[in-house]
Amino acid sequence: MSIPVIFDTDPGVDDAQAIALIMADPEIEVVGFTTTFGNVDIATATRNALLLSELAGQSIPVAQGAAAPLVKTPHPVPDWIHGADGLGNQQLPPVNGKPVELSAAEFIVAETRRRPGEITLVAVGPLGNLATALQLDPSLVDRVKRVVVMGGSIHKGGNVTPAAEANIFSDPHAAARVLTAKWPLTLVGLDVTHKTVIEPARMARIARAQGALGEVLEKSYAFYAEFYRGALGIDGCCPHDSVAVAWLRHPELFTSQRGYLSVVTEGPAEGLTLFAPEGRKYPDQRWQQGGLVDVCLDLDGVAAVDWMESVLTA
Repeated sequence: MSIPVIFDTDPGVDDAQAIALIMADPEIEVVGFTTTFGNVDIATATRNALLLSELAGQSIPVAQGAAAPLVKTPHPVPDWIHGADGLGNQQLPPVNGKPVELSAAEFIVAETRRRPGEITLVAVGPLGNLATALQLDPSLVDRVKRVVVMGGSIHKGGNVTPAAEANIFSDPHAAARVLTAKWPLTLVGLDVTHKTVIEPARMARIARAQGALGEVLEKSYAFYAEFYRGALGIDGCCPHDSVAVAWLRHPELFTSQRGYLSVVTEGPAEGLTLFAPEGRKYPDQRWQQGGLVDVCLDLDGVAAVDWMESVLTA
């Protein structure tokens, strides 16, 4: 039985890698893409989601979603990391498809009503679409099979501020709603994504196997890897969003802990994810509200990237 997934995304170089991965994996059914601002503006995110599926020869519904944070003023898109086009500033072919009539939040609500208990939401960008879907239909928490969020950092510090990971910082109020909702949720953050690297030789093999899509992936990778050479001193890039997919398919590669999450929404620590382990005693209960979640804290990073390559070169 394949795993039905709605993939909530802001493509984005590492999003594009993860999109290629879920389209290539025969064990995953891509029910649809929902798009959000984040790495790029919302129109570019939607264009990229449509384009990537077309390059793979697939017809996957795309629902356009959040164009801005729920509360805060948005920061400029990080075009020095992903390029102004989100894919490394390359000449991209035109897109033929169009997004569906429903908004991203409406699409999530409708598809989970149609298939209650079946669909996993994999969210790899800011969390406004999931937060809005919860507002539209609070019973959504009882219909999803699981929510997998690529975001946050428990022990590793931030990547866009000293405290905060990019997806959570981009819309901390949405993240606070999503990470404390009482639904089955796994957080896949920088604690594990920074243990993975796609090296140049590995990317070249993936690109050769992926045809027209592979050409776009390889060119965007080159731009992204240049950022990582300066930021982390590595030869390659961290495939952050693909690690969330790796958890979905191979959770045995991860070490996780159950507990409660909360998000700082204001001040210098805006976007900080706080984790209170289950059973730990604190002076009061403010850090142990909402639902119990699973937080990934360690990973066999080489095995995870080996699996990614095996799917993308099969």
